[in-house]
Amino acid sequence: MAHCCGCSVRCCCWLLVLTLAVTAAVVFVRYKNGGQIFPLPGVPDRKYSEALAVALQFFQVQKSGKLVKNEIPWRGDSALDDGKDAGLDLSKGMYDAGDHMKFGFTLAFTGTMLSWSVLEYGEAMRDAALDALQWIMDFLINAHPSDDVLYIQVGDPKADHKCWERPETMAEKRPLMKITTKAPGSDVAAETAAAMAAASLVYKRINETYSSTLLDHAERLFAFADKHRGAYTHTFPDLSAFYNSTTYQDELLWAASWLYHATGNHSYLSYATGKNGKDFGDLGNPRYFSWDDKRAGTQVLLSRVSFFASKGLDDGQSQGLGMYRETAEAVMCILLPDSDTAAFRTEGGLLYVAEWNSLQHPVASAFLAAVYSDYMMTSGNAELSCSGKSFTPADLRKFAKSQADYVLGDNPMKLSYLVGYGDSYPQRVHHRGASIPADVDTGCDGQEWLKTSKPNPNVAMGALVGGPFKNDSFIDDRENVKQNEATTYNSALIVGLLSSLISSSNVAQSLS
Repeated sequence: MAHCCGCSVRCCCWLLVLTLAVTAAVVFVRYKNGGQIFPLPGVPDRKYSEALAVALQFFQVQKSGKLVKNEIPWRGDSALDDGKDAGLDLSKGMYDAGDHMKFGFTLAFTGTMLSWSVLEYGEAMRDAALDALQWIMDFLINAHPSDDVLYIQVGDPKADHKCWERPETMAEKRPLMKITTKAPGSDVAAETAAAMAAASLVYKRINETYSSTLLDHAERLFAFADKHRGAYTHTFPDLSAFYNSTTYQDELLWAASWLYHATGNHSYLSYATGKNGKDFGDLGNPRYFSWDDKRAGTQVLLSRVSFFASKGLDDGQSQGLGMYRETAEAVMCILLPDSDTAAFRTEGGLLYVAEWNSLQHPVASAFLAAVYSDYMMTSGNAELSCSGKSFTPADLRKFAKSQADYVLGDNPMKLSYLVGYGDSYPQRVHHRGASIPADVDTGCDGQEWLKTSKPNPNVAMGALVGGPFKNDSFIDDRENVKQNEATTYNSALIVGLLSSLISSSNVAQSLS
């Protein structure tokens, strides 16, 4: 097994494993409805603690800027001048994937999902996740210098993708892209608002000033996104070749839902449950959750209100929440393999939605299933009906566990798709920094390191690669971008899923 990480990384990793293992020992849930005690459906497996410790390290691999307490021996400072052309410090944030782009849309989604995971299961990963989260939030704060301006991209993706070099030696120009009232991007602005609102809840009891700053930005960004509507890939058509946003309305509903949780302001709940929800929520039609489509995530998030905080709502809000919860249940039904509406999965048992980055949808779906099962258990709702068949929270957790197990090696390839976990994982991840020795300056033209069949000299610890094809096959080739490139947002999803499998299912009834 290739293992190029230094002692500091290994020590950090195993210290985190020890902490996670202690957390995993809590396997009983005390409900408030009658004081009954119920066991979690199956004792959490130590492997999830170990895998989570590995997965969290990819955020350190992906950091841009002046690194603090750098624990990745082959990484160093990079992109220190990002934002300087606009008089801003955009040096922080994280690179999107195996390239050196900073895409605000997916970076904000990473922040939203990290925050949600910390809010539900934070004791399993608090310090490491908070470090990554603040690195992202510091960037997003600086990227929003005024009410109606948001910088959404650093770097030229076409030029960046032509280069194969380490981020530490980049010398190319790093142009900036922004949305304004005349060049709108409601999707990326609203996703950024969602990320900041969710993060404000995380920091509420840790750093009240920082939390307030995040919430202020979130509310102003939501107002901007809602007033000046339009998809950012319509404003900038060339960007549709990279992260094409199919709609922006789902992000508006997603952001409003997070702002309701963060503020308690019922106008945000009415926004999501009223006309906007009926027009844009596609309620009644189950969908898959991803960086592009937030509807399923919004349905589960608002089900939280339905489960725990439905008192005192007006009729319109209650009716709207009911529709969101019904749709969330329909989503759960397509995820359950024994349901009559079960979605397609591979012979190896992986929920399969898309060929490119095939692990994104099953991991995101498994996280939602774990969260929803915990909402059911904590609220005392023991049954989910799918076309007349009854299922339990344990069935949802069984599905979530099956997808995590597939990722970690219980698959026909007997391969862990989480780099650095297990005895067999991809050795040729499509990642510039991992593929080039730390003491080599290639300039832009380091193609020999892309094309070599040799394993990467550096291990991109915690990277979740794209994943298998429909027939469960996988080709470990650096130029196989569909299957072998890791993304930062994938890491946020797998961190959420793994944390849900080692934590008590007695989620807090309020996120605030």
